Amino acid sequence: MTPDEFQEIRHDYHRFISKKVTFSAICVAISFVAIVLSVTIGQYSISFLDSYGVIIDHILGRPLDEMSNHIIWELRMPRALMAVFVGAGLAVCGAAMQSMMRNPLADPYTTGVASGASLGAAVAIILGVCIIPAVGGQSAIVVNAFAFSLIPVCVIVLISKFKKVTPTTMILSGIAVMFIFSATTSMLMLAANPSDLAEVYIWTVGTLGKASWSNLPIVAAVTLSGLAVLVAGSKSLNILAMGDKGAKSLGVNPTRLRLVFMVTVAVMTATMVSFTGTIGFVGLVAPHVVRIFIGSDNKYLIPCSAAFGALFMICVDSVAKVVSNTGLPVGVITALVGGPIFLIILIKMQKRVWR
Repeated sequence: MTPDEFQEIRHDYHRFISKKVTFSAICVAISFVAIVLSVTIGQYSISFLDSYGVIIDHILGRPLDEMSNHIIWELRMPRALMAVFVGAGLAVCGAAMQSMMRNPLADPYTTGVASGASLGAAVAIILGVCIIPAVGGQSAIVVNAFAFSLIPVCVIVLISKFKKVTPTTMILSGIAVMFIFSATTSMLMLAANPSDLAEVYIWTVGTLGKASWSNLPIVAAVTLSGLAVLVAGSKSLNILAMGDKGAKSLGVNPTRLRLVFMVTVAVMTATMVSFTGTIGFVGLVAPHVVRIFIGSDNKYLIPCSAAFGALFMICVDSVAKVVSNTGLPVGVITALVGGPIFLIILIKMQKRVWR
């Protein structure tokens, strides 16, 4: 290889890396802008300057209008930040699942986490039963949703004690548990009164309307911790994407590694779902969009997916807040937007893009 050829290869490599970094930086920058704008968007009309005047006055402890303070500081601010962490968390979990399952259709709910959470919430809402007897109200829904969402993961871990766990085994186990839980939830909904039925429905389609300063730190802490684990394990995810034979040739136990990542993704997803319900398509679509721009190297795919997922969720939630007179659950908008995007990706995307 001549020096000129070496320099050309080096230049191409640095240009390829800079493209990935630039894409991430653009997503982060636009996300900050979207957060700023989303606080001013809603059914109650408050101008941009007045919205941030309320935030500044609240921070400085100045007297302010009670209604404006409640809407901006208590409702819109935690909702915008929840959108950031949930969008980033779901996108990261989707990217990790697609890599370790080697399946472009995998998402955070593949193992049955969402169906388990839905059943837990339905039990708390319709039957008024919580696995922790002393807990009631909204806390009971959160506790039940989190506990039930981890049941499918426990089933897969239990199966791994008796049989080698492959990606196919994980997916099929998740589907089996999903059908069982979905059927049980449907039976409970048939016996529910109209008000409980409406609450279960809103919870199952996903909403950020229940975000608050009390539950935001929990979601933020779990999401950031899980993101750190997945970023640190990005090389291992790349190895799993090669297939079990390739992983074993490098001295890696793919089954054990896959279970570790699956539990990490399950805990992250269970935490988010417990507070927001099932918000679909974010974990499925966001990683595919990012792959188009930066490829499948998880070293860059994981953080880029987090940035794009946060941006996508903020934008979609801003739309959800102003559609109709009362707004819509964000899960409805993500499905309406994410479905067509995913179909376009499936038509245009080459198989090599994600593998």
